[in-house]
Amino acid sequence: MDHQQEEKVQLFGMWASPYVYKVKWALSIKGMEYEYVEEDLGNKSGQLLEHNPVHKKVPVLVYNGRPVAESDVIVQFIDDVWKGQGGRILPEDPHERAMARFWARFVPDKLSPPIWKWFTTAGGEEQEAAREAAVEHLRVLEAELNLGRNEFFGGDSVGLVDLSLGALAYVIPMYEEIIGARLITEEMFPSLYAWMGRFLAAPPVKDHLPPMEELKLRFRAIREYFLKNA
Repeated sequence: MDHQQEEKVQLFGMWASPYVYKVKWALSIKGMEYEYVEEDLGNKSGQLLEHNPVHKKVPVLVYNGRPVAESDVIVQFIDDVWKGQGGRILPEDPHERAMARFWARFVPDKLSPPIWKWFTTAGGEEQEAAREAAVEHLRVLEAELNLGRNEFFGGDSVGLVDLSLGALAYVIPMYEEIIGARLITEEMFPSLYAWMGRFLAAPPVKDHLPPMEELKLRFRAIREYFLKNA
């Protein structure tokens, strides 16, 4: 029997989670078919708790009955398991792999916190300070993208860093619309601005995006909650 036919792949996720979409995009790069299991995080299934007893969160990838948790770990697992299938997510060169992992961590460690603070804070000094911090980190990414002069951080195709940044390509425009202020403009960040459009139009991504209007309503409610309880 063909090895491909023996494989069983399940992905436990939640429709609004950017971490889940990161995994979906990685599976799409590899051309993998899988069973998707939508979780209600307010009433987590026994399967989810069994597969991820430590963090009890999505995403969880179950490969032939063996679970793998945490999106960054899952993405690199996918690249290793299906190394000869589809595109490469991580480069072969050890130094380039290390740098890709470094920049992938830049997003949750440096960039996402001030962007979230900017979105969930009312206008004033606190929000402006968060915006300035976000802009500073965006400038770093702009310079890194310019350095390679490629269409994507991963070169000519979507790679690990693009997957880590990917959700911001649709989240930031939503934040901007809800707040009524701009964070990324073509004038300030020409390379990042162009990258956002290319990423969302890339074949592994364009057919695997969240329902945007539903997500926008969710973000509006989240912002209202934070402002009300500030």
